Amino acid sequence: MVMNHPSRPNRFTRPALAAVTLTAAALSLTACGSSGGASGSGEPAATGTATGTVTVTDATGTAVKVPEHPRRVLTLSEMDLDSALALGVKPVGLTAGRGQQGAPAYLAEQAAGIPVVGAVTGPDIEKVVRARPDVILAGQTADEQVLQQLRRIAPTVVTLDGSKNWKTSLQLTGKALGRTNEAKAFLADYDGKTAALKKDLGSRAGASVSVARYSAKGTAVMQQGVFISDVLKDLGFKRPGIQNDKGEGHSTPISDENLSEIDGDWLFIGTLASGGKDAGLLDQLAEKPAYRQLKAVRSGQAVQIDGSMWTSLGGAQAALKVLGDIREAMVK
Repeated sequence: MVMNHPSRPNRFTRPALAAVTLTAAALSLTACGSSGGASGSGEPAATGTATGTVTVTDATGTAVKVPEHPRRVLTLSEMDLDSALALGVKPVGLTAGRGQQGAPAYLAEQAAGIPVVGAVTGPDIEKVVRARPDVILAGQTADEQVLQQLRRIAPTVVTLDGSKNWKTSLQLTGKALGRTNEAKAFLADYDGKTAALKKDLGSRAGASVSVARYSAKGTAVMQQGVFISDVLKDLGFKRPGIQNDKGEGHSTPISDENLSEIDGDWLFIGTLASGGKDAGLLDQLAEKPAYRQLKAVRSGQAVQIDGSMWTSLGGAQAALKVLGDIREAMVK
């Protein structure tokens, strides 16, 4: 079973679309002389033109013309926000993080003052128009009707493919924002910190590690195909049970009776509450017989983490912060 999030009412009616089209037409006269592309993927990944734009091939294979140096960047996913801020660009709008009212807790300070233009379930098109973006980073948006509306407003780049790989997304975002060198530098820094952490972990580098999210609905584990599993793979950690398999969704609910599936040497667990710091979470879990049976709990190697960072969509800065959390917990 996959954790589902309630869907929002359909905001994209025909009258609203007409209004958006008219507003977008006015915006296009002042938006750096650029427009979104909808052609195939025959263009190179980033090709300069004589009109102050570059062509970027996005995660869907669509060639999109974007300004060489966009000034009003709108981000429609947690990872887009993370990537833009990591590259030194403060967006003019963001969508709220999973389980959050605004930006994820770990980005809250950097994102202070950025208006919210939507949620995990999708953007509010009227708010997107009011933000007057010259580039929209659309995350993993797959709804063609929504994409058509966004492309009428500004060049729109889908930054996440089916793999949801944060490194690939960061590189694409770097091309879209004219920050290719910054993206390369960030990834080099990450690789260096990863290698240093693996060395300092010593024998613990081969430990089995579980990552889970806890809520009133119970426990959900992070399988393959999500951000945190990619970071743990970079560190060479093993994953117990179903965490070795690709999940059908972002996280996978697991009953107390099946908690043996997350019985690793270490357990990193958190919630989506602000900062993931629910007072007494580990004490609360230790009172549950099923959790008491886990060797990570018995050995004192259960660690509370920020679920809004570890168990959400993640991103470049989240990856570095996860390395820091692991170092703090596991390196003696």
